[in-house]
Amino acid sequence: MAKVIYGVWKGQVYDNRDKQLFEIEDSPDFAEFDEFDPGNPIKAFMGGKGFFVFAKDVSLLDIALCYTRRTAHESCGKCTPCRMGTRILEDRLESLIAGEAGPETLDEIGELTDHITSTSLCGLGQTAAVALGEMLTHFRDELEREIELQRASGGARDRGQQSCSTYVTAPCIEECPSKVDVPRYIDYIKDGKFTHSVGVVLQKYPMAATCGRVCVRFCEMACRRTQVDEAVGIKVLKRFVADKEKYVTDRWFTPDLIAERKPAELKVAVIGSGPAGISAAYHLLLKGYPVEVFESMTEPGGMAAVGIPEYRLPKEDVLRKEVSIIESLGGRIHYNQRLGQHFTLDDLRDRGFKAIFLGVGAHKGKGLGIPGEERSVAGYVTGVKFLLFINHYHINMGLPMELGERMVVVGGGNVAMDCVRSALRMGVKDVHLVYRRTRESMPADLEEIEAAEKEGVHFHYLTHPTRLVTEDGKVQGIELVEMEQGEPDASGRRSVRPREGSEFMLDCDFVIPAIGQAVDHSFLSPEDSIELNRWGLIKADETSLVTDRPGVFAGGDAVTGPATLIQAMAQGERAARSIDDYLTYGRVRFDKNDRFSQLLRSIRMLNPEYVDKPVKHIYRIKAQELDPEERKRIFEEVEKPIRVEEAYTEANRCMRCYRVYSVTTEK
Repeated sequence: MAKVIYGVWKGQVYDNRDKQLFEIEDSPDFAEFDEFDPGNPIKAFMGGKGFFVFAKDVSLLDIALCYTRRTAHESCGKCTPCRMGTRILEDRLESLIAGEAGPETLDEIGELTDHITSTSLCGLGQTAAVALGEMLTHFRDELEREIELQRASGGARDRGQQSCSTYVTAPCIEECPSKVDVPRYIDYIKDGKFTHSVGVVLQKYPMAATCGRVCVRFCEMACRRTQVDEAVGIKVLKRFVADKEKYVTDRWFTPDLIAERKPAELKVAVIGSGPAGISAAYHLLLKGYPVEVFESMTEPGGMAAVGIPEYRLPKEDVLRKEVSIIESLGGRIHYNQRLGQHFTLDDLRDRGFKAIFLGVGAHKGKGLGIPGEERSVAGYVTGVKFLLFINHYHINMGLPMELGERMVVVGGGNVAMDCVRSALRMGVKDVHLVYRRTRESMPADLEEIEAAEKEGVHFHYLTHPTRLVTEDGKVQGIELVEMEQGEPDASGRRSVRPREGSEFMLDCDFVIPAIGQAVDHSFLSPEDSIELNRWGLIKADETSLVTDRPGVFAGGDAVTGPATLIQAMAQGERAARSIDDYLTYGRVRFDKNDRFSQLLRSIRMLNPEYVDKPVKHIYRIKAQELDPEERKRIFEEVEKPIRVEEAYTEANRCMRCYRVYSVTTEK
């Protein structure tokens, strides 16, 4: 555990300079700060709210210059204080290090830090000089001592061995699993450069229009704009540029895009064409690897194709077009090819594949575990399979489905919302949703909950199923019990328990459990040497995604458990990076950006985001939707794209909350 010798963070001063290292109290906030990478101690850390020094031989001038140089480089140039002020700071720090200026220069630097912080227009400039200002306010004596030593040595003083790494992020970027540079693609929208904007997204994954429709918006949850009015419509802006520039991919994504091709013998197999597999294949193809994708179904997309309804994600115009990028880049997709049935991992090795990525997903629905529950009963099917029947067999293949007039769906996530809203569109007259906790506790996207309410779904909160009622092999109803809340647990979540004597019956023709998904392990055999953890998920290293079998990597829902499309795509990109390292160097290399993210997560309690400058209230643009009475009868896309002028308005709500961080290490 690192020891803070001195520093300042968000106004709190740490000063242990008069203590021996063993006298400095340990703090769990700095448990991750011993080493940056193995064998490389962290000596100092600097960010938008201050700095910490962990070693006595640290040069403050050096760490300040490294940090300031990066902020100056990142300035967008649209306001003078940030554009010019950071350059002047950089120049003054260089002159101090060279021994050409004296302590009096610190007064000028102090005035500059105040001016830059108070008058810059965006988050980058407003935080660019905070740490340096705190150095001057609380530890000027350290700076003056170092300046005198520099002058005495003519700038040639040996200041010890140290190296500096920098990292630029924003709250929205840091919460995005794929680390998409959100402020940058919004900046391009402000400038009317829509092709550039979608290009920023495509650096991370090929499914920009898909994500712009169904992403759960971790970025918006972290948006600092929520402290002013409402989060910036990041998702709707992504959809806007992806739709606006949807034909640009036809010009961009051709085999000619790949600058350098790897040898043909370095081919990679990707198992599964869901978001994780497609993302992995995409990045591997861009790196020049020959890639072949093996898909067990007749179409690509995984759960995005068969699990997300057409009214949320049009398949032909959006999903399939984006997945086709894989073949446009020269990749091959083999359909009706199931691992464990049509081929094995050993078969792939024998065919010459040097690395394999398992992105098989979690397509097996979970049951309720109540009396009377049998998978063979007519009128009972899991949520995942129900959506598969509708999206694949009914909509794609035209096969009829008899669902009766009354349906009960059990669950509170997005799959449950997809089931109830799809049931209405399939002609079910009376659709009920049963959830064991309160509305506020539902994990589903709030927009999905509100949409289901508007369309006429009947919600039963604090209600739990106790028995499935059947007759002659067919569902007749479901017995339910009312729940009551208990005391909050350590996490703050309140427990629930059945209320005695509150049982009641709900007659229905169909019951859909939508309470979670699991990995179907039938594709694995003992010979595959792929270990599962206690939750039945593929065991893979959290960072590298390496499995126990050399050359086999795994990611997505099969490793993390049921997650989101954006999380699966992030896993695919990570896998591609690891596979590239493995095939190039024989090992997975250290990634400094991942390490920076880990450090920022570790000091989350010290690093709360707040808005301390006045911001004009401008509420977000609301995308138009089909009327609930109209849309609940059809599978046409509910949400309509925003107009160009609305996109400009929404983009200009972004406060461009970039933050620069630096780590000084021994080497």
